[in-house]
Amino acid sequence: MRLMQEEEMESNSNEKSMKVVVVGYALTSKKIKSFLQPKLEGLARNKGICFVAIDQTRPLSDQGPFDIVLHKLTGKEWQKILEDYRLTHPEVTVLDPPDAIQHVYNRQSMLQDVADLDFSDSYGTVGVPKQLVIEKDPSSISDAVKVAGLSLPLVAKPLVAKSHELSLAYDEYSLQKLEPPLVLQEFVNHGGVLFKVYIVGDAIKVVRRFSLPDVSKRELSRSAGVFRFPRVSCAAQSADDADLDPRIAELPPRALLERLSRELRRRLGLHLFNLDMIREHGTRDRFYVIDINYFPGYGKMPEYEHIFTDFLLNLANNKYKKRSASFP
Repeated sequence: MRLMQEEEMESNSNEKSMKVVVVGYALTSKKIKSFLQPKLEGLARNKGICFVAIDQTRPLSDQGPFDIVLHKLTGKEWQKILEDYRLTHPEVTVLDPPDAIQHVYNRQSMLQDVADLDFSDSYGTVGVPKQLVIEKDPSSISDAVKVAGLSLPLVAKPLVAKSHELSLAYDEYSLQKLEPPLVLQEFVNHGGVLFKVYIVGDAIKVVRRFSLPDVSKRELSRSAGVFRFPRVSCAAQSADDADLDPRIAELPPRALLERLSRELRRRLGLHLFNLDMIREHGTRDRFYVIDINYFPGYGKMPEYEHIFTDFLLNLANNKYKKRSASFP
């Protein structure tokens, strides 16, 4: 009898120690399909994490209680709802603050934090390509490019980073065919390989993707017009298993990425984002960040299920520790 009581007490103790972490999510149907895959949900359940869909037709405060709110929706109304919720529910971790997310949705501001870092250490330098914002009047683009001192070819991207479409303009005449508002970036030859640096809190995972091919001076002199691409990583084809020149395929140094991501997490105020990085062709240690994406396609990141569930548990545990320290 006594043994049964002890076993019951131990069972109750284990249940209390394994508190379920409730993660409310407000995501687009496309993001739900790519992110909330069965393997992730199964692993989350085993670790004591429960994903709960947020009903956008009901007040957020009437739902839950949540430990964490995970979201990737746009619109001023949703932003206001989340901001109000953060004020009235400080005990809930909202991933991430709406104003911080908006900062990286604008390509004029998203790379400014990288530029301001003026990042350089013994492992290399990280900068951004020279760029120019054009808000209207395509006919003025050519003059604006000359004043800014940008060199052709130029990559044109929508100013609002909700589209991955881009264009490559080879000559001055073709610039007026572009459609503002947009950002023009100098094209940097990078061996046709892009590094997608996924960041989930402290965790970093890097994968190679094929990118736009290099443009030689000879090709530039013979080419004209605007060429459109669906996305910079050319349909996101993996380059991890390709037979590449080691000088092109070599990943950026781990120490450099750790310091860079730490600085950018602090400056951006974000936990979940990725950097599109390139290495200037012909160099070993000169890198450029050409894009920052909030809550990217983590489903394409190797081992994302383990990385993401560990991240959510650490967030919840740190919150509990702080709360316990406040109430001795």
